[in-house]
Amino acid sequence: MSKKILITGGAGFIGSHVVRLFVNKYPDYEIYNLDKLTYAGNLENLTDLESSSNYHFVKGDIVDASFINQLFQEHSFDGVIHLAAESHVDRSIENPMEFIQTNVIGTVNLLNAAKETWKGEFDKHLFYHVSTDEVYGSLDEGGFFYETTSYDPQSPYSASKASSDHFVRAYRNTYKLKTVISNCSNNYGQNQFPEKLIPLCINNIKHNKPLPIYGKGENIRDWLYVVDHARAIDVIYHQGKDGETYNIGGFNEWTNIDLVHLLCKVMDKKLGKEEGTSEKLITYVTDRAGHDLRYAIDATKIKDELGWEPSLQFEEGLEKTVDWYLENEEWLENITSGNYQNYYQQQYENR
Repeated sequence: MSKKILITGGAGFIGSHVVRLFVNKYPDYEIYNLDKLTYAGNLENLTDLESSSNYHFVKGDIVDASFINQLFQEHSFDGVIHLAAESHVDRSIENPMEFIQTNVIGTVNLLNAAKETWKGEFDKHLFYHVSTDEVYGSLDEGGFFYETTSYDPQSPYSASKASSDHFVRAYRNTYKLKTVISNCSNNYGQNQFPEKLIPLCINNIKHNKPLPIYGKGENIRDWLYVVDHARAIDVIYHQGKDGETYNIGGFNEWTNIDLVHLLCKVMDKKLGKEEGTSEKLITYVTDRAGHDLRYAIDATKIKDELGWEPSLQFEEGLEKTVDWYLENEEWLENITSGNYQNYYQQQYENR
């Protein structure tokens, strides 16, 4: 059955993998990729789709309500997969208002446009909001985040995402909009902007630069291969139940320092260096303000109800990720030029 789907933030890291999956897997669907093309939105992520007849790119800002309303009126979307967001915690600490504008106001603009455009036919349309496990706060060494875990956001970023989650649920309860929400753990893989830990370390090892590790590197994250996340989003969009929340995790916890040690070993092997060479670049820097100790997702619900589970072991996924960055040096050089260099200096070199 033909559908017209709007995917917001589709030029970003996770969004580009979702767009690619939907364009290739569903040739009868018309996929509209809406992206503002900020520092993290990069159309080079989707050059392989430019000739696809069912793929359409729209440059625009979800904070612009009149633009969003017009877009919905023009295209009568059957569904929305909303990924557009400011997502880097460090940046949220420096500039929280930007996160409020994009993550909260932008989400409400999309909800309002959907509410007005789909009026009287909510059961035929779906608003799918993609969120994060960070809305749940921080865990100690035991326990997991469940779909029923109370929200306890600890950073401006997670607070803005928690707020947007609440608005999605409120619009379902108040206006009967058909919605689903997913909360995912840390993603890794191809096309990730190198402010995040894994691509940052890959890039720095290549250039023999320090590997900045917050605090003692004891913070624990659950890592999910981005292609598996895109697969989960596909399953939830098509099979998820109205009003439900689904946690997406990799069943794959690592301390930051252990992850970096593993990455160093992989990089030494790939670059033909003596084992232990890259580990000498590890540098401990002042810890991030309000740094959550541990995130851990229980993804039993999506496995039991929808049949999804991760396809790769972490070591295999990490090798595939390293291979991609080493084979796509031009992409990485393009990304790390310009304003990003100023940001990197501000966040890490001046500590």
